[in-house]
Amino acid sequence: MPAKLLIKNEKLVAAYMWITAGAGGLICFLAAYRINAQVIDRKFVVISILTLVLSSRITIKIPQFRSQISVSDTFIFLTLLLYGCEAAILMAATEALISSLRFCRRPSTILFNWGCASWTACVTGYSLKFAFGEPVSLGAGPLSAGFISAMVLMALAQYASNSGLVAICGALKANRPIWQTWKKHYLWTSITYFAGASAAAVIARLIQVFGIYALIATIPMIAIVFFTYRTYLKNIEASANQAEQAQRHVEELSHYIAEQERIREQFSQMEKLSALGELASGVAHDFNNTLAGILGRAQLLLRTNDAEKLQRGLNIIIKTAEDGAKTVKRIQDFARQRRDHDFEPVCIDQILFDVSEITRPRWKDRAEASNIQISLDLQIRSKAKVMGDESELREVLVNMVFNAVDAMPAGGNLTLSAEDIEDSVVISVGDTGTGMLPDVKSRIFDPFFTTKGKAGMGLGLAVSFGIIRRHEGSVAVESEVGAGTKFKISLPKAKVVEDSISPELEVERPAIRTPTALISRPSAPDQLKILVVDDEEAVRELLRDLLENEGCRVYLAQGSREALGLFEAHQFDGVFTDVGMPGMSGWELAHVIRKRNQTIPIAVVTGWGEAVGSNEQKDAGVDWVVTKPFRAERINELAEQMCRRRNVAIKRAAFSIVAA
Repeated sequence: MPAKLLIKNEKLVAAYMWITAGAGGLICFLAAYRINAQVIDRKFVVISILTLVLSSRITIKIPQFRSQISVSDTFIFLTLLLYGCEAAILMAATEALISSLRFCRRPSTILFNWGCASWTACVTGYSLKFAFGEPVSLGAGPLSAGFISAMVLMALAQYASNSGLVAICGALKANRPIWQTWKKHYLWTSITYFAGASAAAVIARLIQVFGIYALIATIPMIAIVFFTYRTYLKNIEASANQAEQAQRHVEELSHYIAEQERIREQFSQMEKLSALGELASGVAHDFNNTLAGILGRAQLLLRTNDAEKLQRGLNIIIKTAEDGAKTVKRIQDFARQRRDHDFEPVCIDQILFDVSEITRPRWKDRAEASNIQISLDLQIRSKAKVMGDESELREVLVNMVFNAVDAMPAGGNLTLSAEDIEDSVVISVGDTGTGMLPDVKSRIFDPFFTTKGKAGMGLGLAVSFGIIRRHEGSVAVESEVGAGTKFKISLPKAKVVEDSISPELEVERPAIRTPTALISRPSAPDQLKILVVDDEEAVRELLRDLLENEGCRVYLAQGSREALGLFEAHQFDGVFTDVGMPGMSGWELAHVIRKRNQTIPIAVVTGWGEAVGSNEQKDAGVDWVVTKPFRAERINELAEQMCRRRNVAIKRAAFSIVAA
């Protein structure tokens, strides 16, 4: 609570307590002034002694508040029935003053309790007087329904006024709502008031018959009842304390769970960063090896003029660069950031048969050459089709078969099966090899995690997992050390099988290593004019050299804006453009060019690999997509196709002129 609000609250509590004490003092003064001294007799003295000495020692503590309830209410009720309102007020005020001195030393609290007792006795006595007449007459009258109703009213008035005044003070101190404070801490005290009123009514009747000795005889009974009730309330308080302690434990447990969740999220983030670090470390390692081979070999070639050594060195550089390109492709396959699915119906039985034949040299020929026996059990129990990429699914199964063979260095049984389960096709690849430990099993799909040492890159299963997820499938692994491993791939069945339609736009095919025919070099006026757009100078120069070597006239542009300026000034026969460029991207450039020329061939050259989707290609009107790094043969092939398209367009134009 803020300091200013706390000070304000303390002042409000103090004002309430002093007002209550002052009003109580006024009530006591009036009661003392109006009391008839002749009513004081031997019975009154005995009741006073019992009230002031005995009742103040029989108390019940209110849980969570420094307040107590005493048995004195019975004697105050008895005084009210035998001697009237004024005597009861003075008796209650005196008893409250003496009782307060036993458990409190603050004058304000002592005077507040004194004032509350005076107020309560006044309200109770005069409520009874206004409703049923003089209380003394009730005590001396016959037992009737009216008498019982009067006792109920007496208990209710005493309970409501006393608990109400104290509850208001407690609520102000604790800064809580008055109703909630009263309900939680004072509602249960009502039984003490009704028990006290009942006891006072019985004792008053007995005194009328047997005299003061009846009061002395009933004291043990009253003490036993209240001690029993106090024990009961202590048990309730203990139960309440246990409930509060349990609630605190629940709150602590909730806080602990929330803290554990926060730690788990942090740990998960650290795991992701660790995986990213492993990925970066693996990429750096492989690329450093690739660059070291290219750089060292190039430096050696600069020192020799031997044509044979030059040829051999260049071949090594080409092979090393291709290995680097394969590494990049595996990483791209692992990421699987393609935005469209060029899927078509694929026959599972045909894929399994192809995989068994593709892997035969590994599990049969090579194994037998090493004197190892591996048998393949091909179980095709499904003729279903799935929507997918046939080459990708084949790649997944081939990789898993190779892993299974590696897991059986001493030979064993290899199982390749497929079966229909509801709306899915489940493909299984199992072996009877060494199996996996739990920690290895939990990491097999992590990138760059491998158990093959330098013989493996650790991307095979990571790539396979990405392919399966992209096909909206799932993969499960069952493995036991010494008993083998089984991979289960679940793929959804194709619901609709449609005839495949050849795409209108040509997509890049795998590079063919056989040399392509060179473009016949036309005369200067008929040179093929090509626009090359790329923000990387090295790529621009490489494309220019390759195209000029094919007899083309090449214009270079660093960006899309410059390219559009050249396109307005010249009539080109084809365009090569990069995708990721500052300002306007290659897709946007192709879109603008296609609006100005519907027939010009456009090739997009990109390093994003398979992240390029066919939808983007179609929307931009692009004819070909070439992934970096590209082979020279592929650029020569595209230049040849651009030349053929230009020649066809020239012939059509000439035919149109003749026909006209």
